Amino acid sequence: MADDVRIVLVEDSLLLREGLVRLFDEAGYVTAGAYGDACDVVARVREAAADVVVMDVRLPPTFRDEGIRAALEIRRALPQVGVLVLSQYVETLYAHELLADARGGVGYLLKDRVASLEEVTDAVRRVRSGGTVLDPLVVRRLVAGRDAFDQLTPREREVLELIAEGRSNASIAARLVIGVGAVEKNVSAIFAKLGLAESLSDHRRVLAVLAYLQRS
Repeated sequence: MADDVRIVLVEDSLLLREGLVRLFDEAGYVTAGAYGDACDVVARVREAAADVVVMDVRLPPTFRDEGIRAALEIRRALPQVGVLVLSQYVETLYAHELLADARGGVGYLLKDRVASLEEVTDAVRRVRSGGTVLDPLVVRRLVAGRDAFDQLTPREREVLELIAEGRSNASIAARLVIGVGAVEKNVSAIFAKLGLAESLSDHRRVLAVLAYLQRS
């Protein structure tokens, strides 16, 4: 249930922080801590017994990458905690860093996306359950200009881009207006062309995205 989810929020803007707390409350989540900086973030998250951390990318004191560094620290120290990073901009390097270990339970959304209760609820739910959530604009920037994977058909590229957004086969089918069986065939073809063995199980979806983004 939503009210079982405990969230720690790290956002330096007081107005946005208060707005997010209200959104979380409306969604039935418990905000176990709300901070304006990432100081002692691991200790704060551990003490709050948080399920998910929602964190800005740029935080005091330098407003550069404090949020990303803190997110990576949380993933190393508390791998069971989901991390949802928010940014005002598309910062592809940071998205790569977050996705690098292919463990899931991580998300990268633009702040405009969190104005919607539905978007926030869905993102927190998926990150908490070990899924990967990427803002569609981030995905487009990550894949733009890459000429690798020429062996993928246009439809397979569409499917892979939607996988990168964290969508299920059913959701992809609805978006592309095709059957779930057709999506499954495209996903199988993508895995085969990328050399991802069946033994890798569900992690193949994340690995497929990583392979696509990391190829030049």
